[in-house]
Amino acid sequence: MQALLSEKVPSKLIKSPLNYIGGKYKLLEQILPLFPKKPYTFIDLFTGGCNVGLNVKAEKIICNDNLKFLIEMYQEFQKHNLSEILQHIESQITTFELSLTNEEGYKKLRKHYNAHKNPLDLFVLVAFSFNHQIRFNNSHEFNNPFGRERSSFNDTMRTNLIQFVRKIQVANTQFTCFDFEKFNFSGLTENDFVYCDPPYLISLGTYNDGKRGFTGWNETQEHKLLRTLENLHKQNIRFALSNVLEHKGKENDILQNWLNKNNYLKVNYLQSDYSNSNYQTMVREKNASVEVLITNYEVEKPKTLFD
Repeated sequence: MQALLSEKVPSKLIKSPLNYIGGKYKLLEQILPLFPKKPYTFIDLFTGGCNVGLNVKAEKIICNDNLKFLIEMYQEFQKHNLSEILQHIESQITTFELSLTNEEGYKKLRKHYNAHKNPLDLFVLVAFSFNHQIRFNNSHEFNNPFGRERSSFNDTMRTNLIQFVRKIQVANTQFTCFDFEKFNFSGLTENDFVYCDPPYLISLGTYNDGKRGFTGWNETQEHKLLRTLENLHKQNIRFALSNVLEHKGKENDILQNWLNKNNYLKVNYLQSDYSNSNYQTMVREKNASVEVLITNYEVEKPKTLFD
């Protein structure tokens, strides 16, 4: 433990310890250079696993999500020193005899967490849950199944956690819990920047179906977010929106119509599953997912990730 605790945070990208669905870690080298030069305040409106907020350069970083148990866990990571966090994790692993095969121990911890809601216990659960994912039912009970023979608090997850905690404790980072439409943008200026990575309307998973005790995502939510971004533009506040225009033969007509209506918007095409293909090749693929970063400003080029 001491060797890990004494390590310096790498100067390059830091990966979230959470395997969050839709996380942007693999796209960071494409996305970050498209952001404006160091803004004063950076708002990650749908922070999820926090991969983007964790790696931006800004005077102040606000990471927001409507999943309160996730935000409480991040806030707990800020409150305690690294030794205390790791000791708690190791203690719970020992107490509940967690392993790659002990499903009963996992279920006992899950029951314990749902009764007491200790934010650090949520992280231990995630470490041993199926695909390291976070899932709650409509009663706000964690219900992700056991990750038999696959999930544990392994060395990679441990290293990612250490780097994550170190970064959020030294950076000027604030964690907030609001639905995007209730977030207070009133204090922002043209020196600030808002990044949005909402659930993708045409590639939704069941975790965003609105039946798990938290706000889901549908066409109404999509329209509300786009109106929110229009209002930010009217206030001369820069923003970027991650989304997909096409996915498995489906098109996001709402997003495309919004692009057609607002000629100030710029579309930056990203390479995701088709790393060796250009956009023209992608759109010919039957099951292509055309992932984009939409901005209300011209991207400065050339620019490298670690400038």
